[in-house]
Amino acid sequence: MAMLEKTTDVRALRHWEGDMEADYIYTTGIAGDKFFKEIKENAKITGTKCKKCEIVYVPPRMYCERCFENLEQWVDVSDKGIVHTYTICNMDLDGSKMDKPVIMAVIKLDGMHGGIIHKLGEVNPENVKIGMRVQAIFKNKKERVGSILDIKYFKPVK
Repeated sequence: MAMLEKTTDVRALRHWEGDMEADYIYTTGIAGDKFFKEIKENAKITGTKCKKCEIVYVPPRMYCERCFENLEQWVDVSDKGIVHTYTICNMDLDGSKMDKPVIMAVIKLDGMHGGIIHKLGEVNPENVKIGMRVQAIFKNKKERVGSILDIKYFKPVK
């Protein structure tokens, strides 16, 4: 039955009272698993490259969003890029004022399509600029767990 149709059969209507559990498990999939494994084990950012369009996707994907080609070529991506856009967070998730602001940015790594949302570090909020060059700073190997947070932050570079 389409959303705009009127029902003539009350048995087609459904109503659920109370709470309904919505448990699920999120998996990173084949591309995400390899992406996070490279970050964890080698402090390296990888992407997938379309042999037809020449686009490099980070985070990696299994197919090209432009031509739907299977992406089987994995490439190392630079850990340097530019700040595409940013925001300065002064309140935490509970709405409480933070002691120190956190700067979140969309980072466009050199030679890739898309961007990574991550923290900026070693920079004061008043010094952040769109187009500013930055580089990924990774946690020590023994601290890495296979997460995007294995990149501590991106810091400005000349």
